[in-house]
Amino acid sequence: MTSMRAKLQCSYVFPHRDADGKTLSEQVSFHAVCKSNYADSELDEDNTYARMSPSANFQITIANPALFGKFEPGQKFYVDFHPVEG
Repeated sequence: MTSMRAKLQCSYVFPHRDADGKTLSEQVSFHAVCKSNYADSELDEDNTYARMSPSANFQITIANPALFGKFEPGQKFYVDFHPVEG
């Protein structure tokens, strides 16, 4: 079974609101972490992830009110990918 871990950074959060200003959902966008250079002397974790997965984009629309406001631009997250059987 193949699995993978990615490290993503929140790019932006866009709330979708009704006419009264109540949030109905949030569109959250993420991109792969990256470093501006890949010098061997800079082996921090973001650099290591960027070398192995240099490009990624992920977007999700969240409709769960308990999660509104929980994601902020600049926050970093690990995302694990595991196949679903069945």
